[in-house]
Amino acid sequence: MKSFDFTVLEKAYNSLVEVINIYNSDKSNLIVRDSMIQRFEYTYSLALKMLKRYFALSAFASENIEGMTFNEMVRTANKMGLLRSNLETWDVFRQKRNATSHTYNEKAAFEVVSVIEDFTKEIEFLLNKLKGSLS
Repeated sequence: MKSFDFTVLEKAYNSLVEVINIYNSDKSNLIVRDSMIQRFEYTYSLALKMLKRYFALSAFASENIEGMTFNEMVRTANKMGLLRSNLETWDVFRQKRNATSHTYNEKAAFEVVSVIEDFTKEIEFLLNKLKGSLS
């Protein structure tokens, strides 16, 4: 399998972990919280793009990749051992990602923040799998 550059996902992950650590030391800092939510947004998006790239390198037909639904993509990644958790967990991440446009609402912001640390575990797992299979 050809290799590809996953450093952009790794940088996004590291950036997210960095802001989580800052937020955990002062949860009253709403600027840091909002930054954490934004970093979650783009790390989530990058993770899905990275899965598609991986599929493309795994001899999937490109039209099949582009036509995959979110559910199909997560199920396929799970079958390939790339994800730590199942579709149900990733669907929660998707719902929270979709709710980020409403983070001006304190309740919505809290709900998004509540899944971010679990999400980082997923991304760490994905990165380790990618590094192992693509290096």
